[in-house]
Amino acid sequence: MKDQNLDLFDPRTAVMDPEYSPTRTRDPDFGFAFNDSNFSDRLLQIEIMADPHSDSDSFHSQSLADWARNRKRRREDIKKDMALDITACPEEQVISCNQIDTEDVENENQDESVVAMIEEPHSGDEANNADDSSWNFDSPRVVKVKTLHISSPILAAKSPFFYKLFSNGMRESEQRQVTLRINASEEAALMELLNFMYSNTLTTNTAPALLDVLMAADKFEVASCMRYCSRQLRNLPMTPESALLYLELPSSVLMAEAVQPLTDAAEQFLAARYKDITKFQEEVMKLPLAGVEAILSSDDLQVASEDAVYDFVLKWTRTHYPQLEERREILGSRLGRCIRFPFMSCRKLRKVLACNDFDHEFASKLVLEALFYKAEAPHRQRTQAAEESSSTSRRFVERAYKYRPVKVVDFEHPRQQCVVYLDLKREECANLFPSGRVYSQAFHLGGQGFFLSAHCNMDQQSSFHCFGLFLGMQEKGSVTFAVDYEFAARTKPGEEYVSKYKGNYTFTGGKAVGYRNLFAIPWTSFIAEDSPYFTNGTLHLRAELTIRS
Repeated sequence: MKDQNLDLFDPRTAVMDPEYSPTRTRDPDFGFAFNDSNFSDRLLQIEIMADPHSDSDSFHSQSLADWARNRKRRREDIKKDMALDITACPEEQVISCNQIDTEDVENENQDESVVAMIEEPHSGDEANNADDSSWNFDSPRVVKVKTLHISSPILAAKSPFFYKLFSNGMRESEQRQVTLRINASEEAALMELLNFMYSNTLTTNTAPALLDVLMAADKFEVASCMRYCSRQLRNLPMTPESALLYLELPSSVLMAEAVQPLTDAAEQFLAARYKDITKFQEEVMKLPLAGVEAILSSDDLQVASEDAVYDFVLKWTRTHYPQLEERREILGSRLGRCIRFPFMSCRKLRKVLACNDFDHEFASKLVLEALFYKAEAPHRQRTQAAEESSSTSRRFVERAYKYRPVKVVDFEHPRQQCVVYLDLKREECANLFPSGRVYSQAFHLGGQGFFLSAHCNMDQQSSFHCFGLFLGMQEKGSVTFAVDYEFAARTKPGEEYVSKYKGNYTFTGGKAVGYRNLFAIPWTSFIAEDSPYFTNGTLHLRAELTIRS
């Protein structure tokens, strides 16, 4: 049963906009009633203040760059002069807000059914005669006044701002005339907004103008117009310039649910454009914080490893925030959360603890969390990743790294040895055909860097394709290093690691050794659905390396 006390015009209890409800019809079009005294119960007087430094014609800016520059100047002006944006018709108002007699209004409009908008140039005499203690030579100047006939039920139904203005129980809410004070740069946007509240549509379709209306809709709490502007902006071609502009809108706008689809689209655009961050590193280095956050939050970021993400974040923050305290704040509250520490190498995690750029407590917490994750069983890791995928945090979700992450267990006694675990999904293996290869992240033994590489190649007789696994040493030059190695794979039905190849090799920098056909079967048998080497769609490989005496 419906609440009998429900206020049908209260935007806090009514459904404000039908856009996301397929069962609701489009809002009625009251465009015919806009500024028409026959369908209005109040007068809205708009006092338009001079913008001392901003371009009052920003509604018609030629580009988004113009809009951004004007917006920045406006913010600076607001900081300098916190003039009231709205007055509720006090008696000492610069422009008289005394209640207009109903008969006078009716007689005035007898000869015309639709009254044109009244534009009154401001003479300046009112300022001299007004007994307003806050008025001084530093105050913005009222350059003109517009008066419109409005319907309070229509405006109140669309806007909590106007609902409160018309129903606050104070003397002002009972007056027929209410006054808004705005800057000249807001005039065109406000007129578009008021027209939208009647007709549910806008006459403008350019990005700068739509952004101005969006800002006005946020200011006057018209969620339906914010959704409309957001949808129109998403339908325009996206550019890096526009995407960054959308992500750097004022926080009140960004937090609005109506604008979320627009910011999501902007983030997705930047993440897709700069997916290969290595290729665009110079360009990305120049991006502002919001843009870098969007790129580094993507699961599809193409990087060699998470170590590379960490190195980039440090480089970017040191460039843009040279002061240590500022840098720590940004890393702790923003960019540090974009780094997926559980997928960094243990070698790099040690460096995190020693890095002065991070708050020590914050760094210790992240490294400890990463190490606990690495120690978890694979099924527990998958559970954590699944839980994270439904939240805003993605720290346990693995990216598509160019170099695949490995788990490494090190031993110092009785001989220096390391055991390396590399997991490859069936899809990753399938994508290797016919001649692809995938590399692991680097791991270290005896101070030397090594890596594993999985290949799809021809067997030694070049008669069929097969799966090969190789071990390489990173360092180039005259360094030599002798190791014993063994490759193994988890195999059904027992799902235990079964040795597939053993050997020893004296490495010279840049060389690799391995077996072209690790499983001694053709590629088709290896990749088949009934292959004994895939457990739950994953190939589990193990390499043991021991330094030879």
